[in-house]
Amino acid sequence: MPTPSLAALPMRRLTPRDLSACADLSENRGWPREEHKWGLLLTAGTGYGIDDPGGGLVAACVVTAYGPREQPDLAAIGMVLVAERYARQGIGRHLMRHVVADLGTIPVTLHATPYGRPLYEELGFKTIGRAEMVRGRLSPRSPEPEVATRAATAEDLVTILRLDEKVFGADRTHMITRLPAFSDQLRVAEEDGRIIGYAAAWPNMDTQVVGPLIARNTETAKALIASLASRTDLPLRTDIDVRHEELLAWVKERGLASVSFNAVMTYGIGELPGDWTRRFAPLTVAAG
Repeated sequence: MPTPSLAALPMRRLTPRDLSACADLSENRGWPREEHKWGLLLTAGTGYGIDDPGGGLVAACVVTAYGPREQPDLAAIGMVLVAERYARQGIGRHLMRHVVADLGTIPVTLHATPYGRPLYEELGFKTIGRAEMVRGRLSPRSPEPEVATRAATAEDLVTILRLDEKVFGADRTHMITRLPAFSDQLRVAEEDGRIIGYAAAWPNMDTQVVGPLIARNTETAKALIASLASRTDLPLRTDIDVRHEELLAWVKERGLASVSFNAVMTYGIGELPGDWTRRFAPLTVAAG
């Protein structure tokens, strides 16, 4: 348990005005500042924070809910951080208990690092899968996957939203409609004029993060990644569900290297909704 003085510190909702403080907290723990990502999460999700009486934040996290506003189908917890000087004093447990209690009966998911996983298990989260982060420059190779891709247009958005909800298993309109402004690239894969997949690449420090990546099959996923890679000079980074073994083998053969693994965990639900066979990578692990 946290010490009485720390436990007494009030918890509050964060807003986009807290972006710099959140980025400072990331930097304090050795993470990149990731202000672009924090901006999206604090706008589309709900931030929770504990203020440090000396300035800045003691701890923070973000919850992104999906589905009906009144009773979401799923909530994702991410960016769970505790300032170094307050580490190992029970603050993370205190924060997480508050957030889970606040969510009530809403099913919850999160991606856990090996460091954070014991805490989540203690709180009742169950591991249901793994995601592998890969990073590097995708080398061009002939022949490329024979699936047509193109830049998404405003007219595609309704179709993308319909496809995304079916594959993700919950409505995330409030997140996906921000992709055109948030990402550097948003592309779709087509067959006979029908959209069969889509992917975005967005800026994160010195990389382009590929996500979401939703595709009819592995060949479509490959084509989308290749098309994104060919239009940037930056290395790619993405988190791929380890069940997609063929895609992981392909990106590694083409130059991406394994960086780390995260456990995919849930609370209040046995399996994630939707169709994992077409869900290759999340928008960000912080938002499920």
